[in-house]
Amino acid sequence: MFLEPHFKGQRSGWIEVICGSMFSGKTEELIRRLKRAKIANQKVDIFKPKIDTRYDNKNVVSHDANAILSIPVESSAKILELSEGIGVVGIDEAQFFDMDLPDVCQQLALKGTRVIVAGLDMDFRGIPFGPMPNLLAVAEYITKVHAICQHCGNLATHSYRLSKDDETVVLGEKDSYEARCRTCYHMGNILNLRVQNNKKEEEKKDQGSLKMFNEKP
Repeated sequence: MFLEPHFKGQRSGWIEVICGSMFSGKTEELIRRLKRAKIANQKVDIFKPKIDTRYDNKNVVSHDANAILSIPVESSAKILELSEGIGVVGIDEAQFFDMDLPDVCQQLALKGTRVIVAGLDMDFRGIPFGPMPNLLAVAEYITKVHAICQHCGNLATHSYRLSKDDETVVLGEKDSYEARCRTCYHMGNILNLRVQNNKKEEEKKDQGSLKMFNEKP
């Protein structure tokens, strides 16, 4: 559990990054920290990329349906413009922002702002995603959260895309992605074929049992 740092005397700004795969609770943790800041009567603003409209056009919404009102922006430069005089700035889906985001976060931190960023650390190919690696390099505090692999139950670190789309940015949820551990991720589509075959075998068994039941005198 992340606990907010406390400094004696003059408060200084810093950057916190929450990263992990899809379905790992990144946005959930971001919302939790921002709500705590609001309870402490701090001025809070939350930003998200305008392209992310999966759950809501304005709210930042977690997969568990927790939500907090946000400001959709087209570029990271807008965050700098709109956060004047704000003590805590939250940024969700950071991987979708431009490569200037780390510099924007550093400028905010230098002004004394607490910056909390959440985003995917890797894309569906397993490659560092957008500005995330640079943000991880300059952050004072890093929290890596994990999902559960849907095939073996181990900690999941990868986002496996179920569709054949090869674009880096494809918005989607559980119908488009799975959280997988390293081993299951690299097994690729073989696992999906196994699941489909297992379902077919179960359906055959059910049909056989029903047939035997109906044939009883």
